[in-house]
Amino acid sequence: MKLTEMREVLERRGIQLTKSLGQNFLHDGNQLQRIVDSAELVNADKVLEIGPGLGPLTELILAQAGTVLAIEMDGRLVEVLRERFSTPHFELLHADALALLKHEPRDWRDWKLVANLPYSVASPILVELAAGVRAPKMIVATLQLEVAKRLMAQADDDDYGILTLLVQLDFSPRGWFKIPAGCFFPAPDVDSACVVLERRAEPLLPENLRASFVKIVKRAFSQRRKMMLKLLKQDWAKEKLEAAFVELSISPMERAEKLSLEQLVALTKILATEK
Repeated sequence: MKLTEMREVLERRGIQLTKSLGQNFLHDGNQLQRIVDSAELVNADKVLEIGPGLGPLTELILAQAGTVLAIEMDGRLVEVLRERFSTPHFELLHADALALLKHEPRDWRDWKLVANLPYSVASPILVELAAGVRAPKMIVATLQLEVAKRLMAQADDDDYGILTLLVQLDFSPRGWFKIPAGCFFPAPDVDSACVVLERRAEPLLPENLRASFVKIVKRAFSQRRKMMLKLLKQDWAKEKLEAAFVELSISPMERAEKLSLEQLVALTKILATEK
């Protein structure tokens, strides 16, 4: 679907795009193809697409995947999508994707997420979808460049933080590419990027320790310029924390941004164990 077609459909239906819904539609054919190529789709794949908009990406996904489930919040666009795609292997839900993921848990283990995510809710959608044993096997998502950098970050990077760790606990970053603002209609105020994340073959933590990991990460990064040990004392006994830091050779003066995912996982295993 080219830009001229997008404009024609929107004008004919009298649809004014809503900024609060993050409605910036990718129309550049080369970038759309790069996204689909990154997903390495085969006919047996089941694909979840969140925020399909007018369906330019949907069209390419349907040509390669076996099953596509799209979730669109805007009822005006749902009508367009239902007219454009009537194939049996396409299912369309008119719903708030974030609310759906939170309140109607599904097993996504055999699925891939391939989507241009609405910028306003991209981060919470990824955190919700990526957590736990039901997470999809691959995530290929277009989002704001600054969010993409957080997802790709490593310890001591400026962009390293809570979002990095909550997603990378279950997913390994495989790569990303930048998408200029001019490839969208209307053009957003920021550049975008497509990230490729692959679910880890083996979980770094057992499911029963996930809540402890989240608690540690959120507390440790609550004031990222402060020493992590002092922050964690709000939740754990001083003696246990100090012993854990010694065991893991972590300086008591260290800030959370200096610790790798693996170190934080190891710290979780110690602090969450009753002794």
